[in-house]
Amino acid sequence: MEEMEIRKYAHLMDELNLTGLEVTRDNDCVRLERSVGGGVTQNVVSVPISESTPADPGVFAVSSPMVGIYYAASAEQAKPFVKVGDTVKQGDVLCIIEAMKLLNEITAEQDGVITEICIKNAQTVEFGMTLFKMRRP
Repeated sequence: MEEMEIRKYAHLMDELNLTGLEVTRDNDCVRLERSVGGGVTQNVVSVPISESTPADPGVFAVSSPMVGIYYAASAEQAKPFVKVGDTVKQGDVLCIIEAMKLLNEITAEQDGVITEICIKNAQTVEFGMTLFKMRRP
């Protein structure tokens, strides 16, 4: 996506007083977020999307059930709950999302193997945002 298009979306965010905007087109995904206190923070991520490769039916996404801050571990220096390649069982803790000063454990809804961690530690997540990709065992 061209810089002018990104600037156009940032201007649109400002005009409509939006706090976040995600645009996916062709093989690009751009996410813009505005901090509550002021200016626009631009997080630009290019995501390759292969249209010709069919989706693997054995892979499924674990989405965020709420808006908050994603934490991979229970404490700053602690070992992450999961890493790529880990096998998890239904009910295992995958991460923590802090919302309104409450720490919410996000657990696996089914057994699987972690194939991808789609979010960085201490990053803000939105409802429905993909946190992990897992493969059925």
